[in-house]
Amino acid sequence: MADILIEIKQLRAEIDQHNYRYHVQDEPSIPDAEYDRLFKQLQALEQTHPELISDDSPTQRVGSTPISGFEEVKHEMSMLSLDNAFSEEDLRDFDRRVRERLDGLLEIPYACEPKLDGIAVSLMYEKGELIRGATRGDGSTGENITHNVRTIPSIPLRLMGEGIPERLEVRGEIYMPKAGFNALNKRALAKGEKAFVNPRNAAAGSLRQLDARITATRPLEMCCYGIGVFSGGVMPDTHVGSMQQLNRWGFKISRYLELVEGAEGCFGYYQRMAELRNTLPYEIDGLVFKVDQYQLQKNLGFVSRYPRWAIAHKFPAQEEMTQVDSVEFQVGRTGAITPVARLQPVFVGGVTVSNATLHNMDEIERLDLHVKDWVVIHRAGEVIPKVVRVVADKRPADAKEVCFPKRCPVCGSDIEKIEGEAIARCSGGLSCSAQRKEALRHYASRKAMNIDGLGEKLIDALVDKDLLKSIADIYLLKHADIAGLERMGAKSADNLLVAIEKSKSTTLARFIYSLGIREVGEATARNLANVYGDLDAVVAANEEQLLAVPDVGEVVAHHIRTFFQQTHNLEVVTALTEAGVHWLQQESMPLENQPLLNKVYVLTGTLELMSRDDAKAKLQQLGAKVSGSVSKKTDCVVAGPGAGSKLAKAESLGVLVLDEKAFVALLVSYGVVSS
Repeated sequence: MADILIEIKQLRAEIDQHNYRYHVQDEPSIPDAEYDRLFKQLQALEQTHPELISDDSPTQRVGSTPISGFEEVKHEMSMLSLDNAFSEEDLRDFDRRVRERLDGLLEIPYACEPKLDGIAVSLMYEKGELIRGATRGDGSTGENITHNVRTIPSIPLRLMGEGIPERLEVRGEIYMPKAGFNALNKRALAKGEKAFVNPRNAAAGSLRQLDARITATRPLEMCCYGIGVFSGGVMPDTHVGSMQQLNRWGFKISRYLELVEGAEGCFGYYQRMAELRNTLPYEIDGLVFKVDQYQLQKNLGFVSRYPRWAIAHKFPAQEEMTQVDSVEFQVGRTGAITPVARLQPVFVGGVTVSNATLHNMDEIERLDLHVKDWVVIHRAGEVIPKVVRVVADKRPADAKEVCFPKRCPVCGSDIEKIEGEAIARCSGGLSCSAQRKEALRHYASRKAMNIDGLGEKLIDALVDKDLLKSIADIYLLKHADIAGLERMGAKSADNLLVAIEKSKSTTLARFIYSLGIREVGEATARNLANVYGDLDAVVAANEEQLLAVPDVGEVVAHHIRTFFQQTHNLEVVTALTEAGVHWLQQESMPLENQPLLNKVYVLTGTLELMSRDDAKAKLQQLGAKVSGSVSKKTDCVVAGPGAGSKLAKAESLGVLVLDEKAFVALLVSYGVVSS
């Protein structure tokens, strides 16, 4: 029996270590299949010897019996909220007050970390074992959610390492990452269930389940931000030091935890995180700045409900409430009919918003949206604002249902909806001026043929005068056609004709992208160009052959094949090439000859030997993906002079960094540039 107990303890320790590497450090140490094998081995031993099962075993995270309700928990130390700063001036005032209360110290070291948009919780450990988990509640009293927090893999059931204290209260935020939230909602909608409004609500709902087996299916994580009760041990005397100690004991802490000096250091951190915000895998609504030294925190003390030594610097709100004035229906390049809410203007996400996408009629029905409803609008970064929910309690008496049109609002053609698709489309094709205008805008856009000066208003005017019936007609425009239009003089017409002529020299990837084939974006167009090297080869490829191209699935392969099977599309392609559109022929590069296939590269700083676009094109030719941000999935960062936060992050993550000289040498070795 002693040998069995030793084996069980060894398995538990090994599994706990793998959990820590996977869920806390984001560095898996073994394949999933090997982890599953170890877990099943432990389960089998415990089933054979149930008397050896302990509460801290990895197999005991999920209970089998739902609880009847949530008990109240009285916090031994209050979980206070934070005062807020909404501007640079607010933050300077906070720093000034701190320094004045500390006898005029010139520079204060501040610990900086993201403010996760989740649920604040308290975890109590005794002799290293988790005995209770509780919500913050009102700060004095919360609810016992121990059965649910035990299911979260990033929360250790038993602390690891040295110097474990007698009692330790760990405080942190339980949240749901964006990817997990999206997958959860997708599953819910597929089952006909109601979707969650946002990740925070999803996390809160998951923690309030009476049955922990439900919580265990939710993709929750926990990140620590502080400690409460502590006794019977030694802890570092700073916030940053304490967080690092918690990490050694098995807890997840923010990889963006940083120590800075004074208000200026806080401003710099704010700018860096504002740039990163929308690339993070989780939602944050601001940053938290804390005086790092515990003795200084103690000297500063508390006021009312807030500590004097910490403040939350909020980002501009990403959600606001406003009223729907009307719903209009727009026609896109592929004929897709998209409902758009016209709103009472509201400031959200740093800009004034007066329109929001509603996606399709299914979305309107899911929201139960009426004209004149009050709605909550969400905007994140450059993402198009969207309606996330209707405030049903504020629905006015004169609210009206939204009726989807049966005919195209632009050309009057029938609207068709294919079974299984959520999107309805105008059947008019290029006879629909809206579709023609969108196709022209796409063709002339910067990432396609880059025709400078051929913008939305000019395209509208040319289509309305029937001068552009297809994208090929761009190359038939005459000076007189353009110069006579409103706000277009002789000089403007000259400049546009020069830009049109310049656009004739392009790349195969840009040309394929410019055609506006459904579901074919820049990456797919580039992969088609790399694999086939010639347009005729792309046109001739069957669906089975197209499926071998990276990023091309069955739906995309079908759209590509269908596009090139239609006579009128081939006529447009022929007209474009006869008008002089051309590209340098490139050798096809089969997948096995793409040495950087699926490798992720990031370019930062100033490149002196080639342009950023050229460097990106060369990497893509070799099969690499070029990203705008550094993450643990990044394989290499190319850093020129002036590289800043991206280089720093790469170094902190241990990502390979090349200077431009080494990068060019790499390209030479692969034969895509000459030495």
